Amino acid sequence: MFRNQYDTDCITWSPAGRIHQIEYAMEAVKQGSAAIGLRSNKYALVATLKRSTSELSSYQKKIFKIDEHIGIAIAGLVADARVLAKYMRTECINHRYVYEQPMQVGRLVTQVADKSQLGTQRIGSRPYGVGLLVAGVDQTGPHLYETQPSGQYFEFLGNAIGARSQAGRTYLEKHFESFAELSLDALIEHALLALRETLATGVELTSNNVAVAYVSVDDDFTILEDDLIKPYVDSLKKDDTAAAPIEADEPPAEAPAAADTGMDTA
Repeated sequence: MFRNQYDTDCITWSPAGRIHQIEYAMEAVKQGSAAIGLRSNKYALVATLKRSTSELSSYQKKIFKIDEHIGIAIAGLVADARVLAKYMRTECINHRYVYEQPMQVGRLVTQVADKSQLGTQRIGSRPYGVGLLVAGVDQTGPHLYETQPSGQYFEFLGNAIGARSQAGRTYLEKHFESFAELSLDALIEHALLALRETLATGVELTSNNVAVAYVSVDDDFTILEDDLIKPYVDSLKKDDTAAAPIEADEPPAEAPAAADTGMDTA
């Protein structure tokens, strides 16, 4: 991508029918560390890969609790995500005050998408440079949504956003048919395996750089990180060790004797 005469604001169309600043915002999502989401008939779950700016700094949190029944995982600009998270919390509080019940997940996602869309048609503003995976549960069961800087939103059985997310999506596409009846532990294992597919060369999945959160009809939105996620990461490493091929200490097989053909060979 490079500068051109049609990308100075978000309300100018290019002759090709594109709005470049929206595309730049979506590119910012692709630059963020990966986030994975999946759901079963009972659970909605998100997992994120956390980054640190240096060995001396803490890891950037990428999962935010919105309400008892809703949370988000983000990829892109964390500062923009905090603004949207604050807006979503306010909407949930207002809904509880007026209707005395939790807000439906789809309604909240629609309002966030509408708010994101406003940044794409007003001069003097810019699109939010963050993508959200929204995991929540309501009267109709668990849900997983993705919202984009353009204002679009989609519901998924499983999805990945952020850097190298295509590798995570490929893993989910291979296994999503088995998600419906899986237990929470099995879903977390799948989420970590999908997240591991997005890792850069030389980077390991550890309890410090990964976070998982889940919600269900029976459980509030719960975040697992650090010591809480460590048993799942350790279990993943043990499974890898057990699956490694073991070379048997057998002597090499002797070459079969050549048949006597009655001819001299050099």
